[in-house]
Amino acid sequence: MSIAQVNGERQATPQRLRTVQDRRLHVPVHVVWEITLACNLKCGHCGSRAGKRRANELSTAECIDVVRQLAAAGTREITLIGGEAYLRRDWLEIAAEIARLGILCSVQTGARGLTKERIAAAYAAGVRAIGVSVDGLRDLHDSLRGVSGSHDQAIRAIENIRAVGIEPGVNTQINALSMPQLPQIFDEIVAAGARSWQVQLTVAMGNAVDNAALLLQPHQIIEVVDCLARLYHKGRDIGFRLLPGNSIGYFGRHEPHWRSLTSNIEHWTGCNAGETTLGLEADGTIKSCPSLPKSHYSAGGTRSTPIEDALRNLESRTVRRDGNRGRSFCGSCYYWNTCQGGCTWVSHVLESKRGDNPYCYYRATTLAKRGLRERIVKVAEAPDQPFAVGRFEVRLERADGSRAPRSLGLDDKRRKRGRLVLCRSCDEYIYAAERACPHCGAAHGPETAADETFRREIQTSIDEVERHGRRILEIAGMAGGDIPARE
Repeated sequence: MSIAQVNGERQATPQRLRTVQDRRLHVPVHVVWEITLACNLKCGHCGSRAGKRRANELSTAECIDVVRQLAAAGTREITLIGGEAYLRRDWLEIAAEIARLGILCSVQTGARGLTKERIAAAYAAGVRAIGVSVDGLRDLHDSLRGVSGSHDQAIRAIENIRAVGIEPGVNTQINALSMPQLPQIFDEIVAAGARSWQVQLTVAMGNAVDNAALLLQPHQIIEVVDCLARLYHKGRDIGFRLLPGNSIGYFGRHEPHWRSLTSNIEHWTGCNAGETTLGLEADGTIKSCPSLPKSHYSAGGTRSTPIEDALRNLESRTVRRDGNRGRSFCGSCYYWNTCQGGCTWVSHVLESKRGDNPYCYYRATTLAKRGLRERIVKVAEAPDQPFAVGRFEVRLERADGSRAPRSLGLDDKRRKRGRLVLCRSCDEYIYAAERACPHCGAAHGPETAADETFRREIQTSIDEVERHGRRILEIAGMAGGDIPARE
């Protein structure tokens, strides 16, 4: 496994890091697999409406065959989900086969009933990453998850996972109720021993459509991202990693800091659904992404369609090949040719098609400078089915809430193509061919990739010195003494 330098420490390159060749060959690098829809929670925001197992879930033998097909296709990580994955009796057998074939096996869980014994058995089977859902402080989490005591069980699971020898992660859905609690959630999960925190938006699918008051309004993404960026830097100082999910972003002043999985400075490059990511349902349905509805994004089922054929079936539906030119602000956006409208899931669930994503940091901040904001309004309910979507209208408003014409809600910077680099003045991404930064107006000469890397290495070194300085002050404070002045 290759090694990268992160904050001066040697770290293994993440399994789900995509290469140019992965994208060109459509290698399913990361597969998220719902192995059962059975669940012991009653989440008011659950997109899959989990609860009861599907009537025709794959057999153990069929699951083992799927694992072997994925290994042959080049998959490097499989995340087992549900429902609740460990409610399936043969989940450890499936996990063991994944690990035996050299694929990283991870699990995402609500953790109700995830005992020490189950965690130890998972580790013995080869599970090496477990993410626990924590969606708020105790009262809010229990309310969202529909079961009293589920919060305490989740926190206890984090502690037990770490005790077994796995570095625990946490996942949090951000909605109108959890947004104000993000700093407190950060402190709570760090204290419990979590080492990473993936955050994503509660998206308008399934139960969340029924409870639409939970959904963030698009203009609130500014407050959310600014808060998360502060927590990202706070976490970095203590060796804790905040990971923005595919629904969080995009571009703006925070983008250079938190998107990369390695020490390289990277940015959002578009949705990977069906390209290097696959989703599987418990009945064998193969989808571009685990969150997307199969009505639009299914490539068949594993009982009749080999994984290799399914990947070919999905090629024309990836963001780089589906011909979508974007709508509204996204259709006019400076970053469209790189971003392609952000997360397909977020945009599709609103209007049953992708290409117009109002939950975009760059979009929201650009509109805010003009005194404009966007709001979503539900106009149709979702059917009572897993992964069902309703219909929402995206409205452009002035600050006083009055409607504004859509013509005012377009980007004022022309679409461009090419390689993105950082502006030397404002640290926002711009296209390398620009003579002047479209964001701050500063003159921009040609900058090589080596120039950018060197500049970021200097900044990383400065950050590291500052981090150690703060740590020295903390140690001195705990010791009750003063740091002697240098002569």
